[in-house]
Amino acid sequence: MPERPSDEEIRKWHRWFAIECNNAAWTLAERADRVEAEDAEMLSLAHASLHHWRHVGTEENAALGEMLVGQAHALLGHGAPAMRYAVRAFAWVTANGRPAWEVAFAHAVLANAARAAGESALYAERHRSAAELGAGLEPEDKAIFDATFRLIPPP
Repeated sequence: MPERPSDEEIRKWHRWFAIECNNAAWTLAERADRVEAEDAEMLSLAHASLHHWRHVGTEENAALGEMLVGQAHALLGHGAPAMRYAVRAFAWVTANGRPAWEVAFAHAVLANAARAAGESALYAERHRSAAELGAGLEPEDKAIFDATFRLIPPP
């Protein structure tokens, strides 16, 4: 039987998997041409990233992980889970004075979750806010934001 890794090694691996799963999930989430297997992989990666962040991350890591899970569910049309994760992420980001790009993302993901859940008024309101906030981002942040926001159709 193999020896159990140290707590430090376990934390190191949780962090590594959180980052790798996060990056891979966002890469898939930004693609408009995903196939069914990639949709499943995107959702699994998003949940895996959140799982690992909950073991070793900060409140910010967990909130951004929930944002990713909310976006993945929204992209797949899973309204209820998309809203559950997006609302929690939105609440944390907007209550904690986060950077402009995080706030713009929170609005965008909540808009997409509301679209998936059929909540048209919230969808329109958050989409409009996301567009306004996204327009004011620095070029590098705006490019990253736009890679996600372009896949959220206007109401």
